[in-house]
Amino acid sequence: MRRRTMLAAAAAGMTVGGCTAAPAHPPAHPPAHPPAPARPERQPGIVTPPPGFLALVALDVTAAGPAAPLASLTDRISRVHGAGAATVTLAVGASLFDERFGLSGLRPAGLAAMPSFPSDVLDAGRCHGDLLLQVCADRAEEATTVADDLVAAAAGAVRIRWRTNGFRAENTVTPAGRPSTRNLFGFREGAGNPDPGDDALMERLVWAGGGTYQVVRLIRFAVGLWNRDPVTRQEEMIGRHRADGTPLAGGAEDADFSYAGDPDGQVTPLDAHIRRANPRTADSREHRILRRGYSYGAGADQGLIFICFQRDIEAGFATVQRRLDGETLQRYVLPFGGGYYFVPPSVAALHATVLTKG
Repeated sequence: MRRRTMLAAAAAGMTVGGCTAAPAHPPAHPPAHPPAPARPERQPGIVTPPPGFLALVALDVTAAGPAAPLASLTDRISRVHGAGAATVTLAVGASLFDERFGLSGLRPAGLAAMPSFPSDVLDAGRCHGDLLLQVCADRAEEATTVADDLVAAAAGAVRIRWRTNGFRAENTVTPAGRPSTRNLFGFREGAGNPDPGDDALMERLVWAGGGTYQVVRLIRFAVGLWNRDPVTRQEEMIGRHRADGTPLAGGAEDADFSYAGDPDGQVTPLDAHIRRANPRTADSREHRILRRGYSYGAGADQGLIFICFQRDIEAGFATVQRRLDGETLQRYVLPFGGGYYFVPPSVAALHATVLTKG
């Protein structure tokens, strides 16, 4: 498989959304019990439980600047959330901060164009985008309708770069309460994900100030080829039992195990997917990412919409991806699209920042 030249884009500038300035003078009589700090404003669709269906739309801004489409999207997203039928998460890509709009100084420090990794065959028309809309709902029609409505609201100021729809088969939770689904290879996903309900852990692994960095990967599955292998061979490649998601290393699905007693891979092969992704060392614990995957299927073209969030893409997704290079599972998967994005604290905050500094 041909390797593409890695795209290079230096991450520079400041994070979208700044810090509130301290008051010039302290109050003359401070309260005896200062109020607890307010919970920072953050968009839904990150640590909130994933509904069963997804509509993902990447947009390029065609107007003179992003202020007009962001104004329309801010109003419409607020209405969607008020209705309560869907959640919308809006993110920005590195291209929004190129020379077109004079916003280069606002580029989030860790945001760059997604490079091509060794096993990728990327389709330029299915990658990147100035803006990314992630719409999640309990019904497929609702997710699609809301996505269509949002695009229509910004009509004339944006064009669709790429879009896709997804679903979560067996959208349940693991015994520990982590969101779980079953992918098109027949394996459960969700065990091993950091706990989205652990605020301290999310601060360490996911939140970058008030926002977070989002990675999307569109991955085609060779389902027919995969199904020719016996289940025991599939389990060796994944590192878990297919039926219930329990690790080959033993214990429950969410067991906090290590590979210290299996250094040669007699139980869990050294190239098993979960072992490569997280070798469960002290160091690898800090490289964990919060995954939020959906399957997609359109005839013979079917696979995974891999989505993850982290405070640092290089320390998170990119480090994990490099560990996976050369794993046996690569024979059955083909990453062909997606991108790197930054999710600001709110759409309104992003709009205000662009108006003020753009």
